[in-house]
Amino acid sequence: MAVSVDRKDHTASELRRLAAGSRDASAARRMLALALVLEGVPRAVAAETCGMDRQTLRDWVHRYNAEGVSGLSNRKEG
Repeated sequence: MAVSVDRKDHTASELRRLAAGSRDASAARRMLALALVLEGVPRAVAAETCGMDRQTLRDWVHRYNAEGVSGLSNRKEG
C-alpha cells in the first residue's frame, strides 16, 4: 500500500513554485515528485519522471510528512 502525503501545508502548485525557486536541485526534484503524487499521478510514474525509484519516493514522502519541505534537503553528515 502506498504511503499517503498527509501534510496539507502546500498544494501541488505551491510545491512546484517552491521547486522553481529552490537553489537545491535535489530538493526541487523531490518537491516536483510530491507535486505529481498530489495530482494523482501513479507513484511509479512520478518516481520515474523525477529520476528516482518508487521506494526512494516512498522514503521522501515519509520525510515530507514528518518534516515538511525542509526535510526534502539532504542532511549534512557528521
